[in-house]
Amino acid sequence: MTAEANASPENASSTQQDAVYSRLRKWVTVGHFLPGQRLKIRDVAADMGVGIMPVRAALQRLAAEGALINMPNAGVAIPSMAPAEFDDLLQMRMLLEGEAAERGAARMDGAQKVALQSLCAQMHEALEQGDSATYLAINEDFHILLYRAAGSPLLFSMIDTLWLKAGPISNQLFDTEEASLVLNDSHEEVIKALMRGDSAGVRRAIEKDIFVASQFLRQRLRALRQPIKSEIRTP
Repeated sequence: MTAEANASPENASSTQQDAVYSRLRKWVTVGHFLPGQRLKIRDVAADMGVGIMPVRAALQRLAAEGALINMPNAGVAIPSMAPAEFDDLLQMRMLLEGEAAERGAARMDGAQKVALQSLCAQMHEALEQGDSATYLAINEDFHILLYRAAGSPLLFSMIDTLWLKAGPISNQLFDTEEASLVLNDSHEEVIKALMRGDSAGVRRAIEKDIFVASQFLRQRLRALRQPIKSEIRTP
């Protein structure tokens, strides 16, 4: 097959759809959208600077994964979360992410450890500057690096699915002023445990990280269950 054939309109369209899907999925995971928020295709497309068709396809793909819900005659929306669902999500995240953290810590090489230290320092800087969007993005990179080091694509896939459900409420961490003072503490504990070769300690630090964040989010959960909105926020 020639290069010209590979560059067909169908292939180009598929590549754009995949790119739009990946970007939207990232936005959901890092809390770009809020629970209960309605996503209008035209608004999302304008925000992304792309056409309507790849956005429609990406939103429907995310809805099929359970990251979004279909609204009758109103497109799609970010699901709201009941307290019982939140607690179930918390328990599953601590279980799976704790396991991935312990396995990853045992397998990380020197370069990966240095990279993890750098991400921890960048998160500290983002918190100092009050930059929640940057903090959340780097926080994801930190956890991805640690969990992928575990060498289990299946385990990481399950964690990634949970992140899709947790993402929309993650920005609410910064609605509580006290949260910024402690959010990076557990990451620093991860680094200390990692440097002394304590894989079990890394697991405990990650479980603590998830639990501490959940305590701030639980305080906000009732307020988060608001009527459906149509606005979108710029990352």
